[in-house]
Amino acid sequence: MRYMATYDLMETIRTTNQWLGASALAMASYPALSMFPNPALGWVAAWGEVTERTFARMVIKPDWKIPPFVGANGQDRLVSVEKEISRDFGDLIHFRVQGRTIKKRKVLLVAPMSGHYATLLRSTVISLLPDCDVYITDWHNARDIPVSAGKFDVEDYTLYLVDFMRHLGPDTHVIAVCQPAPLTLAATAYLAEEDPEAQPRSLTLIGGPIDPDATPTDVTDFGRRVTMGQLEQFMIQRVGFKYPGVGRKVYPGLLQLSSFISMNKETHEKAFQDQINRAARGEAHEDDKHNKFYDEYLAVMDMPAEFYLSTVERIFKGREIAKNEFMVAGKLVDIGKITTVAVKTVEGTKDDISAPGQCIAALDLCTGLPDSKKASHLEEGAGHYGIFAGKSWRENIRPLVLDFIDANDVPQSTKDKKPANKNAAA
Repeated sequence: MRYMATYDLMETIRTTNQWLGASALAMASYPALSMFPNPALGWVAAWGEVTERTFARMVIKPDWKIPPFVGANGQDRLVSVEKEISRDFGDLIHFRVQGRTIKKRKVLLVAPMSGHYATLLRSTVISLLPDCDVYITDWHNARDIPVSAGKFDVEDYTLYLVDFMRHLGPDTHVIAVCQPAPLTLAATAYLAEEDPEAQPRSLTLIGGPIDPDATPTDVTDFGRRVTMGQLEQFMIQRVGFKYPGVGRKVYPGLLQLSSFISMNKETHEKAFQDQINRAARGEAHEDDKHNKFYDEYLAVMDMPAEFYLSTVERIFKGREIAKNEFMVAGKLVDIGKITTVAVKTVEGTKDDISAPGQCIAALDLCTGLPDSKKASHLEEGAGHYGIFAGKSWRENIRPLVLDFIDANDVPQSTKDKKPANKNAAA
């Protein structure tokens, strides 16, 4: 109960701040007060507007808001979001392009379960849709999952990916972004041994901690400094009475958000002060740059405690993927079993979360894969966000990833077949 009370206390503080913002906005906006012009009232209203929106967004799952795009024939293509597979801890969703008749590259985006929703990859999805048939993992907020659904750790996550890949079939190209990169690599290796016919054709790993010790960062240093007992004591709480997951152990999204903000506290303080000033001058609007960024950044989700703790213990501290010692359901997953799936890694020189060296380590683990099916790219000047959603992604990385997919879009068995004669080759 102590942990439930702590969870409810955090939610109470958030709700109180949202209420204070709404109250300040309402009181400073009374028409009668305009008879006595006072610049301070405008600033109070602006503070209330920004404050209310800020604390309200922390518990709202962002919408996908996928805009239509113009197809090759000049017609607008509307995009609908449909559930392909529905599971307790996450869904596989499909972005269906209405009116599309030409077969496109089938791409599975594996979104992180690291505090933010899958909508963090919205711009990545939008950039791929004109050229790809896109699916994505949509992980659920743990506070909304009843305790009766059971646990969810790194092994369960890996098996979810195995099921999603099996469902989509062997003509799939997988792109894993950040946190899921090592588990997606493991899921591919699991399929290589258990169900080779279901393996994807290519696997692109973007900024993921395959070997966290290859290039230490603040994230890996934190994982090394604290003990598992300390993490469980100070980071894990039980969901309070307000949500369906009451009693479930989680790493709360609000606690994660406080950690995110503390890493760049001065930058965030200035951003909000500037937004309040813009609101006071009447220059802020619903979809301005500040709101578009922070509506997504502030929307956080609780992680299952088992998933968070097993990630730290097995991926970062134990380096089970890096050592090729990862086990799923009591069976060793040998990454060397990957022999036909082309693997590409993408890193950014200014990535301070998964620094260069951590992701490319995957290629050394793929001992059964010929060099012709391995590729890597290091994007100069790109930070963590930029390698999958920023300018670097749009202008440099996305074209390279699509070229890599195209180069490996023919099944290996088909490539190996040789024509019986010259006429057959023609």
